[in-house]
Amino acid sequence: MNESSLISKVWNFAHVLRDDGVGYGDYLEQITYLLFLKMADEMSRPPYNKNIHFPKIKDTEGHELPDGEPCDWPTLSRKRGAELEAYYSRMLRSLGTEKGMSGQIFTKSQNKIQDPAKLLKIIDMIGQEQWTMVGADIKGNIYEGLLEKNAADTKSGAGQYFTPRALIKAMVQCVAPEPGKTIHDPACGTGGFFLAAYDYITANYELDREQNAFLKNSTFSGNEIVAGARRLCLMNMFLHSIGEIDGESFISSNDALIADENIRVDYVMANPPFGKKSSRTITNEVGEQERQDLSYNRQDFWATTSNKQLNFLQHIRTLLKGTGQAAVVLPDNVLFEGGAGETVRRELMKTTDLHTILRLPTGIFYAQGVKANVLFFDNKPASRDPWTKDVWVYDYRTNVHHTLKKSPMKLEDLQDFVKCYNPTNRDARKETRSGTSPEGRWRKFTYAEIISRDKTNLDILWLKDKSLADPDILASEIIENIQAGLESFKEIMETINGVGGEGQ
Repeated sequence: MNESSLISKVWNFAHVLRDDGVGYGDYLEQITYLLFLKMADEMSRPPYNKNIHFPKIKDTEGHELPDGEPCDWPTLSRKRGAELEAYYSRMLRSLGTEKGMSGQIFTKSQNKIQDPAKLLKIIDMIGQEQWTMVGADIKGNIYEGLLEKNAADTKSGAGQYFTPRALIKAMVQCVAPEPGKTIHDPACGTGGFFLAAYDYITANYELDREQNAFLKNSTFSGNEIVAGARRLCLMNMFLHSIGEIDGESFISSNDALIADENIRVDYVMANPPFGKKSSRTITNEVGEQERQDLSYNRQDFWATTSNKQLNFLQHIRTLLKGTGQAAVVLPDNVLFEGGAGETVRRELMKTTDLHTILRLPTGIFYAQGVKANVLFFDNKPASRDPWTKDVWVYDYRTNVHHTLKKSPMKLEDLQDFVKCYNPTNRDARKETRSGTSPEGRWRKFTYAEIISRDKTNLDILWLKDKSLADPDILASEIIENIQAGLESFKEIMETINGVGGEGQ
């Protein structure tokens, strides 16, 4: 089957199930479980002959039943009707207690397709293909497409784990990762930064066997505390030929902010979760659930705060090797907030070279009303003098208007920024101000200029906002601000009422 017909087949079935009330998210999860099982079965046979452990059905305490059936593809594909549904549910629960990648894939897994006939159709669809023979680009395109559809489905709430791929690719082009170096994402979602970095390295370098092995098994690491997002990330990576089906998981389920785990890497590229405060749900003395602000008291942090974004920024600085580089998406409050925010900005400019800020437009994220930026900085050794000499700012927000459906941001839209960033020679940068363009988007601000600003404010504006004269644009921005305000109000109400739980 060719690529287009295979992709069409998988996606069309998603639409059929959606009409029956099964959302993209539930379909995607079942596809993940079944693809993993089918590919594990294929790789246990010639020519691969991998020694993959398929456990027997386990009891509720995680012990294999002596007379239990094996949790493998051949057993599953023989089942029908009520027997299929019962076996599949027990199989998912049993596999979720395994170690390594398979355990992470099946953690908290559930059968979300209660109709055995529809479940059998998915099993048959997957069973008809030899997936190990399908190119990684084709498998990857299918899976990435499903991830994007799931992110766009507002009911699923999966958008918070999906960073626009155009933005990710532009960030990777600027960082320009090299082979043989390590890449980390402390809030990796579905793995977008990993895949873009992998594609960049394979497209720009002729890798030898040792470099290929390092790229496949040792380059990437990250954290994701949400089990569903973590499983999608692992499967997304595996379908792109990263990691081993019988290997260890390179994605930790630990909260990245809890402690310094002594991981030091060459690159950090990340879009930490939106939401200003870190919090956890606790049960009070009368048995009621309350939401409590969570501050991380770490010796490697410059400031103790419950602001999740500032904590991620401090954590990312800790993760970097002495020559490490970072590119991180952060909301506007990180640029101007006082108190801990000012402390973090001052220390960041002292200890690293904060050389570039990209101001992002609204309307590019699945969360409404987000105003964000990308901060690019290089770690440096201890010094008496601040390492940041100049901060270059590219304003791709003022008079720029994107929407997710009608006018989505494309990679081409960010190519002028990449050109100005000049990844091959940052010392040769030039401002875009000129006689014909006195208000260019690309400007340089010295350390002295920034440190003299109130609260060391990095939220720097200079372009005239033409939307103030356009009623349509003004109306859309008012709507965005109202939506952002509602999200903030919702967060406050959840804090007051103790609704919701921990999550990134």
